[in-house]
Amino acid sequence: MSSQERSKILLNIADALEASEKLIIAENEADIAEAQQAGYEKSLVSRLALKPGKVSSLAKSIRILADMEEPTGQVLKRTELSQGFILEKMSSPLGVLLIIFESRPDALVQIAALAIRSGNGLLLKGGKEAKRSNAILHKVITSAIPENVGEGLVGLVASREDIPELLKLDDVIDLVIPRGGNKLVSQIKASTKIPVLGHSDGICHVYVDKSADMVKAKQIVLDSKTDYPAACNAMETLLVHTELVNTGGLNELIVELQIKGVTIYGGSRASSLLNLPEASSFHHEYSSLACTIEVVDDVYAAIDHIHHGHTDCIITEDHDIAEMFLHQVDSAAVFHNASTRFCDGFRFGLGAEVGISTSRIHARGPVGVEGLLTTRCVDGVEAWSCKQNQFCTVELRRDDAMRLSGFA
Repeated sequence: MSSQERSKILLNIADALEASEKLIIAENEADIAEAQQAGYEKSLVSRLALKPGKVSSLAKSIRILADMEEPTGQVLKRTELSQGFILEKMSSPLGVLLIIFESRPDALVQIAALAIRSGNGLLLKGGKEAKRSNAILHKVITSAIPENVGEGLVGLVASREDIPELLKLDDVIDLVIPRGGNKLVSQIKASTKIPVLGHSDGICHVYVDKSADMVKAKQIVLDSKTDYPAACNAMETLLVHTELVNTGGLNELIVELQIKGVTIYGGSRASSLLNLPEASSFHHEYSSLACTIEVVDDVYAAIDHIHHGHTDCIITEDHDIAEMFLHQVDSAAVFHNASTRFCDGFRFGLGAEVGISTSRIHARGPVGVEGLLTTRCVDGVEAWSCKQNQFCTVELRRDDAMRLSGFA
């Protein structure tokens, strides 16, 4: 399909979402009511809810994708291998994507829009708790796709029991992207030969250095933890320089968090110094109004504690300390004096995101259109046409090009 055709489909989807907003919200509210009745955790219910303005926000992000520069078929690199023999490296769709996600129905819309924009086929499997929401969103999206294209461009997998069979189709499906906890990602990786793009637990850290501006620190820590606690880019561990224990800075941060209703647990040092209940593990993703605090000796100890992960931030006014942290923490996203919540595809200017990858292979961080593309190499020989008395470019297989490499 041409870029214009795919853009038109996206614009039609954005219009259809806004026109169907009341119906979408009604189905979503039914999912929420059932989830609450079933006793699901508050964090899951929070991720399930399509909050006021969410449908309009999704439509806006889809229009941004529709207006972006065509991502496929772009020449990324052109090399003249020999006189008149040109090699072009071009962007290309990955193929067919299987994306398994939990709770958040808005993910279905973002993923479908990104797949269409990048020219990929798509199979979606959402969580059972969002069954009604996913069904209506899928119906609205496929209704905006022309019949000559076919609604199979974006398929919805209805049953969880279908997943094991789909994971065997390594000759049909090109990439699996599980959006969920570390347990889900590990299960998928162990069950398929298909490449898997996933992320580990969203254990995001904020380190407050001794040179931090405490006004900034309070704002950043509160936003990182309380803006949307159920998100994977929310702070789960707060690391604080030991000098802030003596100056009272740590106590100020604790008070601010407690005012916002955050339950605080301590690492081994913090729990004994501050009489806090000890955290069971530093690798626990709360996804709620709770976090772990630990006291560290310096930036080196903070770096050693974090090592690598999802999204991590340093709050400091010392440029050298900041640069050390930014270069030595091996995470998908590392920030200086900015909330971890900024690690988001829309905020990064990607229009939307499939998810946030902590993998070192292929894509890392928020995965937008570029993360759903691969490359292909096209050989060409610029040959002289005597009849037309002009140059033309002929695409050839490499073996043909080698045979004709003496042509002039």
